[in-house]
Amino acid sequence: MSNSFFRAAYNNLVSARERQVRRYVNGALLNLDDESLKAMGTSREELRRKGATSYVF
Repeated sequence: MSNSFFRAAYNNLVSARERQVRRYVNGALLNLDDESLKAMGTSREELRRKGATSYVF
């Protein structure tokens, strides 16, 4: 019982951090120019749709 609780808590923590990292990376990618984004196979609209956040450290 407790093992599955800790496993679920750990999996939820990892999922939350993955979403946070994706938003951070999308925010950083939005600083690139349109030609660079096009070369990577993505667009500014797609990054905004996926969610983007910039963090100040």
